[in-house]
Amino acid sequence: MKIRSIILALGMISAMSCTKSNEVVIYGGSSACATAAWSAAQKGSKVTIICPDVTIGGMTTGGLGQTDIGNKQAVTGLSRQFYRRLGEYYGKFEQWLFEPHVAENILLKYLDHPNITVMQGWYLDSVEKEGTRIRSITCTTEDGQSMTLAGDQFIDCTYEGDLMAKSGVSYVVGREGNEVYGETWDGWHMLDKHQFPDGVDPYVIPGKPESGLLWGISDLKPHETGSGDDYVQAYNYRICLTDDPDNLIPIERPENYDSTKYELLVRVFDAQKDMRDINQYFIWSKMPNHKTDINNRGAFSTDMIGMNHSYPEASWPERREILKAHYDYTIGLLYFYATDPRVPEELQSYVRNWGLPKDEYLRTNHWTHQLYVREARRLVGEYVATQADCENKVTDITDGIGYAAYQMDSHNTERLVIEKDGKIMVKNEGDVEKHGGIPYPISYRSLTPKRSECTNLLVPVCLSASHIAYGSIRMEPVFLCMGQVCGLAANMAGTGSVQEIDIKALQDILLNDPYLDGSEPETVIDEDSEYITGKDNWTVAKGGYGFTYLRYNGAPEDNHLAYMIPEKLDGKYDIYAFQQKHGCPVTTFTVEIDGKSSSIDFDRSSLLVEGQTNGEWVSLGTYDLKKGLGGRITFTSESGDVHADAVIIVKK
Repeated sequence: MKIRSIILALGMISAMSCTKSNEVVIYGGSSACATAAWSAAQKGSKVTIICPDVTIGGMTTGGLGQTDIGNKQAVTGLSRQFYRRLGEYYGKFEQWLFEPHVAENILLKYLDHPNITVMQGWYLDSVEKEGTRIRSITCTTEDGQSMTLAGDQFIDCTYEGDLMAKSGVSYVVGREGNEVYGETWDGWHMLDKHQFPDGVDPYVIPGKPESGLLWGISDLKPHETGSGDDYVQAYNYRICLTDDPDNLIPIERPENYDSTKYELLVRVFDAQKDMRDINQYFIWSKMPNHKTDINNRGAFSTDMIGMNHSYPEASWPERREILKAHYDYTIGLLYFYATDPRVPEELQSYVRNWGLPKDEYLRTNHWTHQLYVREARRLVGEYVATQADCENKVTDITDGIGYAAYQMDSHNTERLVIEKDGKIMVKNEGDVEKHGGIPYPISYRSLTPKRSECTNLLVPVCLSASHIAYGSIRMEPVFLCMGQVCGLAANMAGTGSVQEIDIKALQDILLNDPYLDGSEPETVIDEDSEYITGKDNWTVAKGGYGFTYLRYNGAPEDNHLAYMIPEKLDGKYDIYAFQQKHGCPVTTFTVEIDGKSSSIDFDRSSLLVEGQTNGEWVSLGTYDLKKGLGGRITFTSESGDVHADAVIIVKK
C-alpha cells in the first residue's frame, strides 16, 4: 500500500535538512486527518500529512469502538461513509461497534491517494509566519532529522492543538467560569455521577490526617460552583481486551506495579458491598469477535483523575512521561483486579478471563497507541460554540457545516477532600452530564482562527468552543465530519483566506456530493420532508432519527400517511426505514412502485440495537425505480399504534 511504502522509505533516511512545497499541510494523525486529506486531495490539492503518531486514526483506531453517536442524523458525508464501510466489513448496513485494526484498515484506504503523502514520526518544532499567514513549519524526529515544509493552507488535526498554539492564535486551556459566556454547566462542579459514596476516608490511616492522603487524592481546596480554572478533565485509555483463549495474551505483573495506588478502590469495594457487577466499576462494552472497549465508570476506574493538567502545554518528552504514567496506572489496575485478594471474587473471576489481543496493536505490544485526550487546548476563533448552541437556543447559524448531537459531557477533573455533615471524605469533582436540544449545527467559524491572527489555518479537532460545549462536540464522528469540511475549505481557499471562502458553495458540496466521488446522494425522507403526504392525523413525538418521529393511534381507515418516493430517482436502490427500540410490536411497510406492491412485516422484538443509538436501519428491500414514476411507502400496524420515522433511499 502506498502509505506504508512511504513510511518505510522515510524510516531509512539519514539526518537531513530540506524544504518541500505543498499546497495543504496537515499536522496530526487523528481521524480528522484522514477525511481532511482525502477531501483536499480529491479536489486536486497536493496534501502532506505530518504525523507524530504510530498510526492514523487517533481514538477511532485506538480503542474507542463504542462510538459516541448522540444521533445518527448528525453523522454525514465521509464520516457516514466510514461507518457504512465498517458495516460492509461486518455484513451490515452501518456498524458503530468495531475492532481497532478494522477501523485502521478502512481509514488508511482514504490516504491511498496519488495526491497524499504521509510522513510519520515527525514532531512540530516551530512555525514561520508572515503577517497573518503561516509560510512553513519545521518538524524534527527523535533521532535529529529536520525538515521544513511550506504550504498554502495548514490544518491542525491534533488532539492537543500544537500547530494552532505555535501559530500564535488565541486559545484556552481549562474551564471558563459560567459568567464568561452566560452558561450554567461550565466551570467547577461537584455532582453525583461517577462519584464516591459518602464516608470514604481519604487518609492512609483512616481518621489520621497526619498519615497523609492516599494515592490519587489532591490537596486542592473546593472552589465556588461554576468558577473557572485551568484544570483539564481526566484522560484514560480505552482498553481493547479479548476473552478468546486462542487470541489472548495474559496480563502480567507490570514492571512498575504499586498496589498502594488502588487502596482507594478497596475502600470503595468496602463501601459498596452490594455492587459486585463489573459494569458498576467499568463500562465494559463488548465489541465484535470477543473484544472490548472498556471505559471509565464510577468513583475509581480507568480515568487517571488529576494527573493530566500539564499535558496540553507540555513538550513531547514531558507528554511521554504522562503517557507512561497513565499506562502504568491502567495496566496495573487490570493486574490488581485479576490478582489482589482484596478484590471481590465476583469481579476478580471476571477480569481473569480477559487479556491483551494478539491481533491488535502489533506495533505497540498489543496496547493502544492513543491516550484518550478528551480535551486539551481549545481555539478561540471567529465563533465560540457555547451551552446555548447545545440547547438549540442559537437560531442564527447560517454557516452550519455539520452537526453535533451528544450530551454536554465532562469527566472528572480532580479528586479532593471535603467536609460533609461534619465528616471528612473523598469526592470527585468535574463530572457534568447534561442533555441539550440536540442535534445542533456547528458554525464554520468555529474552525477558523480570528482573521486578524491567522488566515490560512483550519482547526477541526481543537475547535472553538467553551469547555462544556466542547464536551458535546468532541466526538469521533464529528471530528471525521469536521476533517472533511477543513479539507474542502483548504482546497477552496487556495492561496487566499480560509475566512473568506464561499460558505454556500461548501454547503452545496456537502449536500450534493457528500462522498466527493460524484455518486448520487442518498434521499432522506424524515417527518418534515416535502415527500410526505397525509400526516394530518399523526402526531409528532420526540426522539428517533433526528429530532422527532411521527406517531398514529387511531382507526386504520383514517391512516393516510405516505412517504412518496421522488420521481427523479432512476436505477436500482436499496430502501431502509429507521426503527426504534420502542413502539408497536409489528409494523407493516408497504412499498408501491410502478403498480406493484411489496409488504414487509417487521417484528420490533427482533431489532438488534447496538451501542449508543436508539434505533437501527431496517431493510425494506432493493427496487428498480424509473424516472418520472416514483412510488410510495406506507406504515400500518394491527395494534393501531404506528410509528413512522426516517426512510433513506440509497442508489446501489
